[in-house]
Amino acid sequence: MRVLVAGATGAMGKELVPRLVDAGHEVFAMVRSESGKARASQLGAVPVIADALDRAQVEAAVRQAAPEVIVHQLTAIGHIDTRHFERSFAATDRLRIEGTDNLLAAARATGVRRFVAASNGAFTYTRTGGPVKNEQDPLDRSPVSQMASMIAAVEHLEKAVLGAAWTEGIVLRYGAFYGPGTSMAPGSAQLEMIRKRKFPVVGDGGGVWSFIHIADAAEATVAAVENGGRGVYNIVDDDPAPVAEWLPELAAMLGAKKPMRVPRFIGRLAAGEAGVVLMTELRGASNAKAKRELGWQPAHPTWRQGLRVGM
Repeated sequence: MRVLVAGATGAMGKELVPRLVDAGHEVFAMVRSESGKARASQLGAVPVIADALDRAQVEAAVRQAAPEVIVHQLTAIGHIDTRHFERSFAATDRLRIEGTDNLLAAARATGVRRFVAASNGAFTYTRTGGPVKNEQDPLDRSPVSQMASMIAAVEHLEKAVLGAAWTEGIVLRYGAFYGPGTSMAPGSAQLEMIRKRKFPVVGDGGGVWSFIHIADAAEATVAAVENGGRGVYNIVDDDPAPVAEWLPELAAMLGAKKPMRVPRFIGRLAAGEAGVVLMTELRGASNAKAKRELGWQPAHPTWRQGLRVGM
């Protein structure tokens, strides 16, 4: 198939594009610059230039590529400052709203038959009820103020993609990434914070995280391109775990001392309300639907094994 990947040179794109090429697809990469063209070519894709926030440029790029499938992987997430969570996600929020709308408009104009979009299943589920959510569970209806714009942007993306009756809209709710090019890659600032005991467990550490190795997420995305049906899929590993469990275990893998524990009010001062939510109230996600319907199995079924291999 002819597949256009928007966001082809990010951490996910670097894993995804070569896999699509190896699977025999003709892959086009939407990039913004000449340097992006060079990186896309190195990955095996045919580059097309467009700014995702410029609708005319996006439509021209999509017409040039004439894809059967578009894969929307547009993000701009760098360092996440939990005290100013909304600032950390502002650029990505815009891509999830304006970028999504521009890609969908171009896809409709050119008759794209399948549209696969990256969403967030790590930080977005409702914080009530059981510890592990499936695709039928709602996103957070009463987020703390710092997280409200991020969740609103995710909801916009999902409603737009799933509501596009003229194409097969697929939403992939990825868990927290680790592996090459991510914020939890060997030597990353986040892992160094854990190594230096600057990443404490806040409160009871009851927030449940669902992780996914970036390579496993790419494999699931290929499966969605080839076999997915309209709907939402959680792309996470088999082992959702509370912070109080995974953070000390990760520290031990790094050869560090056990992380310190601080009460919620101290955590709120240091990491903001969003940081407290991430540590104490998150819900994990189930991958049963993705495994069942996409025929996908993560090569790293648990973060315990996956992180240990990468240390």
